[in-house]
Amino acid sequence: MNRAERETAVRRIMERTPARVPPELHADVLRTGGRMLRRRVLARRLMWLLLFAATVAFVVWALTARPWVEPPSETTPPLTGW
Repeated sequence: MNRAERETAVRRIMERTPARVPPELHADVLRTGGRMLRRRVLARRLMWLLLFAATVAFVVWALTARPWVEPPSETTPPLTGW
């Protein structure tokens, strides 16, 4: 199929009358779209809640474990009684 044949085929398709859409389809689409939107909003809120909970858990762990402090040495005894 060369370019001219493709163009004529496309013109034929474009000149046809559009297909009839059933009237009840609009209500179904609105209902489905609303449901998808609510699920997306719920998923986004849940992800933010999980991120917040993970941040709080990390901060609490960091404040109690204090990983930035060097642990005391356990190989030599402390020097006392000099």
